[in-house]
Amino acid sequence: MKRNLVSGAAGPSGRLSLCMAVLYLTLLGGCGGMEESFPPEEPSVTGETEAATPTVERVEAPLASPVAANGKLQVVGNQIRNQNGVAVQLKGMSLFWSQWGGAFYNASVVNSLADNWKVTVVRAAMGVENGGYLTNPAAEKARVKTVVDAAIAKGLYVIIDWHDHNATAHTAQAKAFFTEMAQRYKNTPNVIFEIFNEPDNETWTQVRAYAVEIIGAIRATGAPNLVVVGTPTWSQDVDVAASNPITQYPNVAYTLHFYAGTHKQGLRDKAATALSKGIALFVTEFGTCGSSGNGNLNLAETQLWIDFMNSRKLSWANWALNDKAETASALVTGSSTTGNWPDSALTPSGAFIKQKLLQ
Repeated sequence: MKRNLVSGAAGPSGRLSLCMAVLYLTLLGGCGGMEESFPPEEPSVTGETEAATPTVERVEAPLASPVAANGKLQVVGNQIRNQNGVAVQLKGMSLFWSQWGGAFYNASVVNSLADNWKVTVVRAAMGVENGGYLTNPAAEKARVKTVVDAAIAKGLYVIIDWHDHNATAHTAQAKAFFTEMAQRYKNTPNVIFEIFNEPDNETWTQVRAYAVEIIGAIRATGAPNLVVVGTPTWSQDVDVAASNPITQYPNVAYTLHFYAGTHKQGLRDKAATALSKGIALFVTEFGTCGSSGNGNLNLAETQLWIDFMNSRKLSWANWALNDKAETASALVTGSSTTGNWPDSALTPSGAFIKQKLLQ
């Protein structure tokens, strides 16, 4: 969202010693989980020193949950389809920038959205700049993992969003982050990787090159998960991306963002053009108001967009599950950060979107 931002590696001898220790423990029958405690071979790009990333084994989704019904997502032509090849439309909420809306990054919120709002997808918008991941990587990753793990337990789809406008300047950090996330969640069909929130001044050539590198790192871990790629001009120029799509890797969709008070039929026409050229779109963020995130609530235009998305099976996440004092927020200021919100806690935008989710 471009709106209102303020709101030492082990050497050979060390590895040999560790191997001997593991062998010894194995003979004693006591080495369970040892690989998770090994130090990394080299420091991460962010400067963190942490244990090797464990892989989360696939968790059986609760019966009748979205993931139990649909399983692994796959891009076929210009559609996102489920494990049975049937077009699927996910609907849900995006959380706010993690460094400012982190109080909502908890399992109670995820459970409330699933139980009371009937969402099928939640988006964890991990802020990168402005005090986000680049400044506090461990804290921001912890917030994301909390949301992702709660979504997995609930059988929801969940988007891990690199919420950045300058990702091409942070390629090394993004590559390290998504390598870690892909290694951790490669066996969980719930997880979707959104690798560039909203390019602003970057060309599609620049964004495409970045995306190919990051997707390559994700696929190198063995992760088949759906990847969503941002498009130029705050993820609006989907028609430009459609003219030169990414062909090196499968299971790739492209980001479309709109704010109904600002973006109208002209952007829907661009989206229709992109779809006609054969790429799949995912509306990972949209607002019911102007592109500033504030003012100009336009529910009539939002309904036109919802009709457009429904007719084309475009998945969507509304911005934002947060209580900041602005039109795009779903909750009034001071609302509970642990969910189960009464109707009185919903803003006009929040009440409208909840109604659409429950339909």
